[in-house]
Amino acid sequence: MEIRIDSAVLTEAVAWAARVLPARSPMPVLGGLLLEAAEGRLRVSGLDHEASARVEVEADTAVEGSALVLGRRLLDICKVLPRGYAELAVEDARLSVTSGDARFGLSLLPLDDYPAPPALPEVRGLVDGDAFAAAVGQVAVAAGRDDSLPVLTGIRLALDGSTMTVAATDRYRYAVRTLEWYPDFGRGAATPGAEPGEPADVVVPARRLTEIARSLAGGGPARLALDSGSIGFESGGMRTTTRLLDGRLPRHDKLFALGDHALAVTERSALTEAVKRVAVVAEGDSPVQLSFTASGVHLQAGYEDDVASQHLPGSLTGADSMTVAFNPAYLLDALTSLDATEVRFHLLGPGQRALLTDAEEPAHRHLLMSVKPLV
Repeated sequence: MEIRIDSAVLTEAVAWAARVLPARSPMPVLGGLLLEAAEGRLRVSGLDHEASARVEVEADTAVEGSALVLGRRLLDICKVLPRGYAELAVEDARLSVTSGDARFGLSLLPLDDYPAPPALPEVRGLVDGDAFAAAVGQVAVAAGRDDSLPVLTGIRLALDGSTMTVAATDRYRYAVRTLEWYPDFGRGAATPGAEPGEPADVVVPARRLTEIARSLAGGGPARLALDSGSIGFESGGMRTTTRLLDGRLPRHDKLFALGDHALAVTERSALTEAVKRVAVVAEGDSPVQLSFTASGVHLQAGYEDDVASQHLPGSLTGADSMTVAFNPAYLLDALTSLDATEVRFHLLGPGQRALLTDAEEPAHRHLLMSVKPLV
């Protein structure tokens, strides 16, 4: 193998594929990145037992071939390459990387021991990369971090007709976002005879899906592929797969049906800054209290001598007044995940669930459990 490639393009490709490499593995070759050069293209692939990534970029190919090298070491090298072009060549049992006056040599790993990458599952349709990235980013903040409850560390992805629903919960909050997608488009690699438009409801590891979604932003439509055990995305020269989590997230339908409730409305960015401001005196699990009236909202945090407060304009309908309190970190996550100028609090009362939205008919909804107000 012998190629010439822009060093910035090489670095971006290696960084993208290296994201799936395991931190530790009993199989040393899984720490490797597979480089394949042919027909003016360089393909960089990485995988572990849970995920795979592959990206193709343009390169001047003098000699076609392949090489397997330690991925993180190659990435470290790429990050310090001078700007301009880099030349990669297999020489005996090493891969040489040359750029300007800098030259590096990497030992090759045995290609025969490298597992075959998983195939892309059945293509189900297209989703806009920017819209998908925004939706996943909005709900990912609510995903759990406790690995003893693995399904709660995932993001639900449900397909029903032309509607895609992404959702996440850690039992204390629940974020749900809907968006349009395009079933049956881009199914050139679909399984022959597969029923078009069939619904699906799966849970994807949140960390993996967040990384994938970010990489799809700005790339136009992405092909979504899915089977009973894995999900895949393909956009431009990038292709990635990841295994699904077992189990299902709790249904949100009944939780989000509040019935009779009060509605408070205030300016979102001002409230976000106010929560940050008063929360500096909130220690540990100390909440931030919001007291809503028809004319505004009064924020308060802290106990005894260390206290903070601020008043903001706003409105309240359905009750004369309403006081609720929230974990400040959870409240800030919810506020920053919304998009509109105003935030709407749908309130049942102190210590009960509250629904945050940014429109009368919202695509994104964020449910929080309120806590005991300050004494």
